[in-house]
Amino acid sequence: MTKPDLPPEPHGLHHVPPHDHKPDDSGRWFRRTLAVMAGIAVAVVVWELHQLVLVLFASALVGLMLSDFAGVLQRWLRLPFALAIAAAVLIPVAALAVIFGLFGTMMVEQFIILSQRFPAALAQVEAWVRSYAIGNDLISQLNNYAPKMEQVVGLVQATLANIGSAITGLAVVLVAALYLAAQPRLYVDGLIAMLPAEGRARASETVAAVRSSLTAWLKGQAIGMAFVAVGTSLGLWLVGLPSPLAIGLVAGLCEFVPYLGVVLVAIPTVILGFGVGPDTGIFTIIALVVVQQLQGNVVMPIAQSTFGDLPPVLTIFSLIAAGTLLGPLGVILAVPLTVVGMALLKVRLARLGRSSPLTGG
Repeated sequence: MTKPDLPPEPHGLHHVPPHDHKPDDSGRWFRRTLAVMAGIAVAVVVWELHQLVLVLFASALVGLMLSDFAGVLQRWLRLPFALAIAAAVLIPVAALAVIFGLFGTMMVEQFIILSQRFPAALAQVEAWVRSYAIGNDLISQLNNYAPKMEQVVGLVQATLANIGSAITGLAVVLVAALYLAAQPRLYVDGLIAMLPAEGRARASETVAAVRSSLTAWLKGQAIGMAFVAVGTSLGLWLVGLPSPLAIGLVAGLCEFVPYLGVVLVAIPTVILGFGVGPDTGIFTIIALVVVQQLQGNVVMPIAQSTFGDLPPVLTIFSLIAAGTLLGPLGVILAVPLTVVGMALLKVRLARLGRSSPLTGG
């Protein structure tokens, strides 16, 4: 039996097969755009508060020093953590009190002598340079660029204001560092706990890598600073320069900022040496060069073989970049900030299955 013929479809109507419609991506793109805008907003806020971020980093760095020292005391003396932290704070304070009690009067006298003799030494060096025609012309040209009295007064006022701010900042750093060292897991674990569960293990690994790199750098830096302080004091004492202990102490502290610290100490020290006499000035240069060569070619390579170090070019340009972008505090913290960046880069390369000699891998 044949099927009855169906009436033809109306003209212009055809069966349209269903099409697979793509999902609407507008929601996903909106979320991505929102995330990018939030990231930009966070970056802007961090940049506007970069001085606060630097103070926070300095506090974490000092807290790491106290925490590591407390860990050493725990292992050696079998102390509870609370007592170890207290001892880590009290021992340096007591050591400084003993040092200043034994040598404080002498060091104060040396700083006073240094401040009194430096202007006269500078005048003697200027007279010696003016004794030559080229030197006289050079100083005459430099005098044309000398600041006016109003500029000098403004500079002094700005310097005094900066000193007050620096003292306040130092107090904030020390107090915050004490709290961070007393309860390190509270802050670290608290921040990691805010991350998604799948990212917490990686975050813990990254924090451990950064801590290890900073600890190694601090140990090597402490060795270099101690050598420069002792070596400079001894060398300038042999040369016969006034106030060798005070200059050596300043040289050791300035060594925390590589390269730049050496220049800041060397220039006034050499001027002071030539103020005493040409022979003393030459021997002062020799003493400073010998100390720096021994520190750079003997002491630090031994420390670097154990604790690691940054490539010199990277250190120099990190100082320049930090000084340009972040100011004086950025210069002081430029190297440890670079250490953190290199540690993060090393962790990232390790997760990609790669390594680089620049990161010590």
